[in-house]
Amino acid sequence: MTTAGGLDLLHPTLAYHVVNTLGWPGLRPLQREALAPLAGGEDAVLLAPTAGGKTEAAVFPLLSAMAAGGWSGVSLLYVCPIKALLNNLLPRLRSYAGWMGRSVGLWHGDVGASARQRVLRDRPDILLTTPESLEGMLVSAKVDHRDVFAGLRAVVVDEVHAFAGDDRGWHLLAVLERLTRLCGRPVQRVGLSATVGNPDDLLAWLQGGGAGTRPGRVVAPGVRLPGAVPPAEPPPGDVELDYVGSLDNAAKVIAALHAGEKRLVFCDSRQAVEQLGAALRPRGVTVFLSHASLSADERRRAEAAFAEARDCVIVSTSTLELGIDVGDLDRVIQVNAPGTVASFLQRVGRTGRRAGTRRNCLFLTLDEAGLLRASALLRLWGRHWVEPVTPTPEPRHIVAQQLLALCLQESRVGERLWREWWPGLEPFGHGEPIVAHLLREGFVDRDGGMLMIGPEAERTFGWRHFMELTSVFTAPPEFTVLHGRTEIGRANPALLSAREPGEGPRRLLLAGRSWAVTWVDWKRQRCFVEPAEDGGKARWDSADHAGASFALTRAVREVLLGADPPVRLTRRAVQALAKARERHADHVWTGGSVVTRAPGDVRWWTWAGTCANLTLRATLAGLADPGQQARDDYLRLREDLDPAAWAAAREGAAERVALPEVSEKALQGLKFTAALPPHLASRTLAARLADVEGARALLEERTRFTVG
Repeated sequence: MTTAGGLDLLHPTLAYHVVNTLGWPGLRPLQREALAPLAGGEDAVLLAPTAGGKTEAAVFPLLSAMAAGGWSGVSLLYVCPIKALLNNLLPRLRSYAGWMGRSVGLWHGDVGASARQRVLRDRPDILLTTPESLEGMLVSAKVDHRDVFAGLRAVVVDEVHAFAGDDRGWHLLAVLERLTRLCGRPVQRVGLSATVGNPDDLLAWLQGGGAGTRPGRVVAPGVRLPGAVPPAEPPPGDVELDYVGSLDNAAKVIAALHAGEKRLVFCDSRQAVEQLGAALRPRGVTVFLSHASLSADERRRAEAAFAEARDCVIVSTSTLELGIDVGDLDRVIQVNAPGTVASFLQRVGRTGRRAGTRRNCLFLTLDEAGLLRASALLRLWGRHWVEPVTPTPEPRHIVAQQLLALCLQESRVGERLWREWWPGLEPFGHGEPIVAHLLREGFVDRDGGMLMIGPEAERTFGWRHFMELTSVFTAPPEFTVLHGRTEIGRANPALLSAREPGEGPRRLLLAGRSWAVTWVDWKRQRCFVEPAEDGGKARWDSADHAGASFALTRAVREVLLGADPPVRLTRRAVQALAKARERHADHVWTGGSVVTRAPGDVRWWTWAGTCANLTLRATLAGLADPGQQARDDYLRLREDLDPAAWAAAREGAAERVALPEVSEKALQGLKFTAALPPHLASRTLAARLADVEGARALLEERTRFTVG
């Protein structure tokens, strides 16, 4: 039996400080329930809402195990998806470790050479890092990776759901398998996550090649897991949906509401963050900005000032969605809608932390698409539905990257022994064609049965440090923007190109301010600026607006058929929804999907999401317009289509669903494409663009033909 507070399972020194230094009477439910399995060496996924005490739930039992087992050297890794979260956690974890006479180190891309040398010289017990920095340590000639990681016992993966949904997750798992082989023992894996739709699958994924062979459990007290009957009432919180029609109107509303409070505003793109910030400043609002193209110093200054201020607004992309502490928030405001319910839960969870306050969010939608997506997302949230986390399929390019990285790490790898570095990890089970391609194209050389880095890898990924090999995603080129010696951020080079005669000087909008460009160093990719009154422009080429999922687009259809989200709607939102329903009245049908025919324009209103529509277009080749840009709501069909031809085309189509076609341009966005055979690179990307189940659902639905 444990005490009511659960403190008896902690090391006595740690328990003393929890009560006397932190002032806690006991541990939270998640922290109590995680103690026994984590102290006993089990793998686990810990689920709790934002600010649910997940970090302590993982670190306290592992610090206790560290003391009981006499762990030495770098014995615990704490991995985060973003550097800012590591910086934010460092003081707290140093305090906890210091109570136990243990140390914490930090290693990521912004950590200087002298600080890294200290880590290598005075090995910390806990190392805070990112997957890319771990990879960098493994391939670096300056790091004795076998010695550094010899004492590794456990790894905590914070925001594990953020990793599992993209290629960084596969990269992380592959690196953990290599670390496990280096230290010669199983490494305990603990994932921290907000609510997800499939926690058991997430745990199995985190266990990698050890899934099914190592004990593991999901710890989620008080969290409604899948399979439970959803409550009749929507989740608690104060949520309101408004329609404002433009970013300028959104600025007016934000400036007028909640004066004296601390407000965090989320936008769906860096461009919108900049434009909204520039619109708020003239209205007397103290405003700070945060997004990925601002310099690290600029973001830190903004976040620190925001944390200390009271009557202010910080405008951000998803960079502040994760658990970075920006102080005690009063309000969250969402411009348009996030792409997932999980993101909304993260964002609304930043509020309601003070006693007597409730979680809250105000949606300010700018157009019909934003209003419908927000309404649909809130309907899913009202049903207590959260997206399952699905690892990206067929990550062959990660296999290629890992094979090259292993050759760098070990210098020489047996051509029949490379598989032993990733035992049981699914993507590596069919790596032979990739190894053959790497050899054929010169990325890898063979000598006496040993594999080593070849000249093509050096030419493609860097002659000296192979930095391109440590990151699994591709970022578009950007120019560093400098005011004197101060870096402000990075800008799209298209904004720096020559202007038309009479247009005046080039002006950028960055950090919410306008800047006049004074000089561009094209060779070194830098530009120098001076403050300007106004006229700055912001633009980035990355895909800020991703297509919606099948579930979210189906919920949009529900809204158009008359279902309202279970939140307060302003009069403007009610009116705008009525107009949207009237405009789409012929595009939705309770019995299935709709095909509308107008002169020169035949559309199949699927409401199935971008990936399902791409899959349907490939499956119905010859009927669907191959040149149509991907959309969530409809597919354009052949002009001469009639019900008979439609019925014939759909006959048996659900049993022969085809993967989308892949363009050369799309392949360029898949990093390490050059290290894959072309047909495998195309298959990988096609699998990622597909929604086979969504496409089948539409092919099995009834269809009504109308004349529009």
